[in-house]
Amino acid sequence: MEPRLATSVLVSALVRRAEAEGGFAAVLARGDSTAGAVLVVLTEKGANPVVYERMLQPSGDYAWASAGPRASEKAEEVPALIARRRRSDPDLWVLELDIPSTERFAAGMNAFG
Repeated sequence: MEPRLATSVLVSALVRRAEAEGGFAAVLARGDSTAGAVLVVLTEKGANPVVYERMLQPSGDYAWASAGPRASEKAEEVPALIARRRRSDPDLWVLELDIPSTERFAAGMNAFG
């Protein structure tokens, strides 16, 4: 079995990457530091949130997948989505990353799988 990256280390890496690209990062909720699930809300200038979740794939690897409404859809649903997910999984980490280019950042997040 291949060792996995602790969730707290993954979260720190995502925060540092967002800040290195000129963005702002906030940890909205802390989960289990070793094996908690991660939900990331990407925004550009505080608007158009896009939600991604780190999902275990059949191959045993992790990949990021869209987990909520798209930016052009109902953005006001994002807080309710987060609240529902936290109720069902108290070990869930929730990050909000306000970055210059959400599409480019999202494409590179799988490097942090």
